[in-house]
Amino acid sequence: MSVQLVTAKIADVELKEDKPSDGAPLVSAAMAEPDNNSAAPPLSQAIKGLPASAMKRSEPAQRPREVGEGAGSPEGAVSEAPRTVKKQIQFADQKREFNKRPTKIGRRSLSRSISQSSTDSYSSDSSDDETSPRDKQQKNSKGSSDFCVKNIKQAEFGRREIEIAEQEMPALMALRKRAQGEKPLAGAKIVGCTHITAQTAVLIETLGALGAQCRWAACNIYSTLNEVAAALAESGVPVFSWKGESEDDFWWCIDRCVNVEGWQPNMILDDGGDLTHWIYKKYPNMFKKIKGIVEESVTGVHRLYQLSKAGKLCVPAMNVNDSVTKQKFDNLYCCRESILDGLKRTTDMMFGGKQVVVCGYGEVGKGCCAALKAMGSIVYVTEIDPICALQACMDGFRLVKLNEVIRQVDIVITCTGNKNVVTREHLDRMKNGCIVCNMGHSNTEIDVASLRTPELTWERVRSQVDHVIWPDGKRIVLLAEGRLLNLSCSTVPTFVLSITATTQALALIELYNAPEGRYKQDVYLLPKKMDEYVASLHLPTFDAHLTELSDEQAKYLGLNKNGPFKPNYYRY
Repeated sequence: MSVQLVTAKIADVELKEDKPSDGAPLVSAAMAEPDNNSAAPPLSQAIKGLPASAMKRSEPAQRPREVGEGAGSPEGAVSEAPRTVKKQIQFADQKREFNKRPTKIGRRSLSRSISQSSTDSYSSDSSDDETSPRDKQQKNSKGSSDFCVKNIKQAEFGRREIEIAEQEMPALMALRKRAQGEKPLAGAKIVGCTHITAQTAVLIETLGALGAQCRWAACNIYSTLNEVAAALAESGVPVFSWKGESEDDFWWCIDRCVNVEGWQPNMILDDGGDLTHWIYKKYPNMFKKIKGIVEESVTGVHRLYQLSKAGKLCVPAMNVNDSVTKQKFDNLYCCRESILDGLKRTTDMMFGGKQVVVCGYGEVGKGCCAALKAMGSIVYVTEIDPICALQACMDGFRLVKLNEVIRQVDIVITCTGNKNVVTREHLDRMKNGCIVCNMGHSNTEIDVASLRTPELTWERVRSQVDHVIWPDGKRIVLLAEGRLLNLSCSTVPTFVLSITATTQALALIELYNAPEGRYKQDVYLLPKKMDEYVASLHLPTFDAHLTELSDEQAKYLGLNKNGPFKPNYYRY
C-alpha cells in the first residue's frame, strides 16, 4: 500500500492519497523541486525505479577528514580497515565490563576526573547535587520512569529552547506537517545516538510525529543540554543522557536504550558509530530485525566501510555524512560560526592579531580558517592532501608543518579526523598560555592521555576549560579535554542543523519503506534528488526564487526540468 505526498510548497500541508500499488515503498526518499506556482510530483515518484546501485558509494579516494577518528570504546579506535574480507574487525574490550557496575563513589570519581568534568549545562542549576542520575529515582508527570536525565524538573526550560529551535528549522517542521497524517514511519522503532540538543529534540519529535517510537542516548559526554534531555523525558521519549557522563555512564546509557524488555529497534540513527558498535558487540542477533543504519559522521562512516570490507555489515547503511547537504552546509557553515562562539565563551579571546594554526583544510577546516581570518587572526594551515593544501594557499593561508610554528602560535585547532595530530612533543613546545582545542568528532586528535602524568598539574578554570601546568610554570589552556569544541562549549546554528536533520529524517523514511531487495548489505550515498529537495525546502526562508529551465534548455543539457541537475560525480 502506498500513500504519496503531493504537495511541494512549505505553506501547503494538505495530504492526498493515491491508489495502492504492490511492492512500492510507503514514502520514497526525495521529492521533485518545488515550483512556486504548481505542486511538485509526489515523493514516491521522485526517485521511483532508481536502482540501488546508482546510489551505492564505492570507497572514495579522498574521504573528508573533519571529524575525529575512532570515537568509541574507551580504549581507542577501531582497528584499521581490513584489506581482505578474510580479516576480522577487532574492537578493543572496554576497560570495565558493562555488567560490573561500579559503586556510587566509583562513578562519582569517574565523572570528576583529574580535570573535574563539568556536569551542568548552560541554563541548568549549578547548585544541583552531584548525585549520579543513575542513583536518582525520577518520574515524569505521566508517571513514567523510563529515562535517566540530570533533573526532570528542568523540562520547562528545555521545552522553551525546543520551541525556539523549531522556528529556525523550517524544512523539518514542513516535513512534520506534511507527513504526520500519512505516518510513513508507523511501526518504526528507532534507537538513536547523537548529540542531544534542542535541534536534535526537534528531529526526535518529528520522527515521533511521523509514527516512530524512539529511544535516545548521547554520542558525546559533554554535548548534552540537560534541560533539553529533561523536556524530551517529560514528553515521553526514553532518553538516557546528561552532561558530564563518565565513560562507564556513556556505555550504560547506550545499553539502556538498546536492551529493554519487550522492545527491539528496527532502525538505527548514529553519529560516530558507537551505537552500531555496541549492538554488534553485545547484541548481534538484533540485526536480524534491523532494516538499516543512518550515519552522519566521518568517524561512523569509516567504521561502516570497515564492516563492509570485512563482509560483516549485515544491513543496508545510508552515508549521510557525504551528502552535499551535510558536507557543504553543516561542516562548513556551522563550523564557520561556532568556532568563534566556542573560543569566545571559554577564553574571552580577542582574535585580532592572534596567530592560529588550523590542522586540516577539509570543510570544517575551511570554515574555521575563514572565520578567524575575518576576525583579523593570522592563520596557518597544515595539510597532508596536496589538493586541499593548494586550496588553502589559493585562499591566502600559509601552508606549514606543525613543528614549524608550534612555538609561536596562540591557538591550535585540530579538524583532521586523524589521531595524535597534536602529540606530547608538540604540547611540550607550545608557548605559555597557548589555547588547544579540537573541532573533530572525538578526542583522538590531541594526545590528552599523555598529559595525565604526575609531573603535570591540572587546574579547572571554568566549565570545559582546564589549565595544564608544567613544572617550570608554563601552562596551556585545554578546551573540553580535547573533545568537540563547539557542541561541548557553545552552541551551533540551528538553521544549518535543520538541513542535516531533514536529510537524516528522509534517509530513515527511505530505508524503512524501501521494498526488499532495493538495498543490499552495503553503504549507500543519498540520491542527488534528495539533496536538491532538502536544499529547496530551505530557500523560501530567504525569499529566494529559482530560475526554471525551458523545455529547449532542458533538452540541450539532457536534464529533467525538475532535476536532478548535477551528476553524482559533480563536486560542488
